[in-house]
Amino acid sequence: MTMNDELIQYLRTACERNASDLHISVGIPPTVRINGELIALDASVLRPEDTNGMVQEILSADQLTKLDADGELDFSYSIPKLSRFRVNAFKQRSCFSLAFRVIAQKVPDLASLRLPDILASLCERPHGLFLVTGPTGSGKSTTLAALVDNMNKHLRRHIITLEDPIEYLHRHDQCIIQQREIGNDTKSFALGLRAALREDPDVILVGEMRDLETIRTALTAAETGHLVLATLHTNDAVSTVDRIIDVFPAEQQGQIRIQLAAELVAVVSQRLFPTPDYSGRRVATELMINNKAVSHLIREKKIYQIPSVIQVNRAQGMQTMASCIQDMLARREIAGESVENYLLRG
Repeated sequence: MTMNDELIQYLRTACERNASDLHISVGIPPTVRINGELIALDASVLRPEDTNGMVQEILSADQLTKLDADGELDFSYSIPKLSRFRVNAFKQRSCFSLAFRVIAQKVPDLASLRLPDILASLCERPHGLFLVTGPTGSGKSTTLAALVDNMNKHLRRHIITLEDPIEYLHRHDQCIIQQREIGNDTKSFALGLRAALREDPDVILVGEMRDLETIRTALTAAETGHLVLATLHTNDAVSTVDRIIDVFPAEQQGQIRIQLAAELVAVVSQRLFPTPDYSGRRVATELMINNKAVSHLIREKKIYQIPSVIQVNRAQGMQTMASCIQDMLARREIAGESVENYLLRG
């Protein structure tokens, strides 16, 4: 078997076992992540020549040059009739490692993800900034893909996505969907976002708001009549609003507060917890919708009061993460011991 044949077999095993990730690293066997836990496959310990051979097999000459120069590389990889994967290749201790994220062939719908029903109607807004947040591996990309798929089925919109790399593939249905990959189709999120403003979009999806320029342009896009969907690596609504404001110089933060108070649609923060039998995971969400009270708190530098507003507006569809977790525990949807540390921290 070639290194590529072995890699394909490891990826096939990962898919068959419903793993979320496959890790290829020197000194250990190939290892999968299933329901959040790392499990080594029944295979030989990998050597430097093994991982080097796999990298050589799946990367183009240009990609290899970039990996050698930068030390890491994001890209997508497909195996026909099996799945697509989001991949990061990187150097560690002068050897190559690979991290594969398994991407489902079919875009999941909102109902199957058990996300709040109100998210679909929030994405019918003609303009504004809609944020999906959470730690790495909490399903943010899947949520965004489900929202885009729902729009594609029910609305007539021109949607441009900026992704690094492209994960779920969308087909044109009711919407025109243009998917652009960072590094291949455009150089950066900021450049792709600025270009999108000249491409007649109704909706712009930004895979990640990583820097000041991207955040500034996303706010401008929302202000000029576009619905912008984006992700941030923040844990809740308060830290999300703080992160956006704090990235700007102090002299600009007053104006940014005004813009954000006017253009923010909602922040949905999410985490994954195992089911009671540990056979799968369920998403728990905090949802803040930007109503008059929230907008006022953002403008007046009283962001710390946002959780109280969320708690008293459950009738509008808002919920804190803690209340969502308590409801899921009461319905026996998630394992109690898996959330104890989180609730203690909260």
